Amino acid sequence: MRILDSRRPKDFTRVLALLTRRPTPDRKVRAQVEKILREVERGGEAGLIRIQNRFSKKKISKATLRVRGKFRAPPEKVRQALAAATANIVDFAKATRPKDWSRRNRQGASVGESFPALGRVGVYVPGGTAPLVSTTLMTVVLARVAGVKEIVACTPGPIHPVLGWALQKAGATEIYQVGGAQAVAAMAYGTETIRPVEKICGPGSVWVVEAKRQLFGRVGIDLLPGPSEIAVVADESARADWVAADLVAQAEHGPGSQIFLLTPSFLFLGKVLAEVLSQSGEKPRAKYLRGVLAHGATLVRTKDVKQAVELAEAIAPEHLSLQCRGAKALAKKIRCAGAVFLGNHSAVALGDYFSGPSHTLPTGGAGRAFAGLRVEDFVKRVSVVEYGAAAVQKSARTVGLLARLERLDAHADSVETRLS
Repeated sequence: MRILDSRRPKDFTRVLALLTRRPTPDRKVRAQVEKILREVERGGEAGLIRIQNRFSKKKISKATLRVRGKFRAPPEKVRQALAAATANIVDFAKATRPKDWSRRNRQGASVGESFPALGRVGVYVPGGTAPLVSTTLMTVVLARVAGVKEIVACTPGPIHPVLGWALQKAGATEIYQVGGAQAVAAMAYGTETIRPVEKICGPGSVWVVEAKRQLFGRVGIDLLPGPSEIAVVADESARADWVAADLVAQAEHGPGSQIFLLTPSFLFLGKVLAEVLSQSGEKPRAKYLRGVLAHGATLVRTKDVKQAVELAEAIAPEHLSLQCRGAKALAKKIRCAGAVFLGNHSAVALGDYFSGPSHTLPTGGAGRAFAGLRVEDFVKRVSVVEYGAAAVQKSARTVGLLARLERLDAHADSVETRLS
């Protein structure tokens, strides 16, 4: 693990530079993703299947690319848990769905916006090391609440039965057992079986994130959510075992995950470090945890909590946990984070599964400019304008002046002709 001290001004400058991140793609990943996208675009379904079988243990064919039939329902306790989480997600999504509006401008014209749902979206659900049923709820359910009619889900095979059932229950209308950059390419370009979508949403590996980055513009992209991250700002009022549990929980996602602790107390830092080492050795996914602790863990001793928050803003983490005094006041100043969790009891995993907002959040420093996935990502914002004769009369002189200033006389004429 990397342990840093930022108390002195010179050290703070160095640490700030180390922790300030920009979502810059790896050159090798970028080049390889370019090849994959090109191969799918040119080779269609044959190219897609060829790439998938090259990287995956689960071999697919044209006949097995799309999953057909219904998945068997899981045990009742699992169904109840998924239903409870879904209810919170639906409530939050309904409350935040944009609503049509209109008003009169100063000249009397009606101006406003409408928010029709997208017609066909693609959702990527990571697979491989774990069946991420929660990601299904945090993506597909939002699309359904928005009113999307066709929801295409891609996830690497073999698809876990509970994951498959959750996808269908959440509202996925098509499911394909394909993953990685090739899945993103298939949803963007389309193949003989998979019709192209209007927008692609969902988290994934560095390959998935890079594919989404390269396809931005060809197809709508939600954000760039990669491997999991957490930064915890804590003081002596926090519990070391709880802080460590949050850090270990996010490290559990495995390769590429990042965990940060920012605290002014060296004694508390030591206690958390001991707890992290103790707790991580007991978990079933210990091999993934060891890799993250070796390459993706940073513990920083800060001058005070204020400095810790400043460094957290530089990190722009996916999850920011404020387990310190005055957390509510500090949260109002946070701008660069995907989600903020307040107080000692607000375990980040509650947000991963249950609280309501989507856990699909920006990573790699993208939290500086991107927000987390929301129901608004599944609708279109359309401006609506209606003029009557009186409103045109009040507007024509100004529009004519501005249009002719830009030497666009036809624009001016198109308004002025309506005066007669």
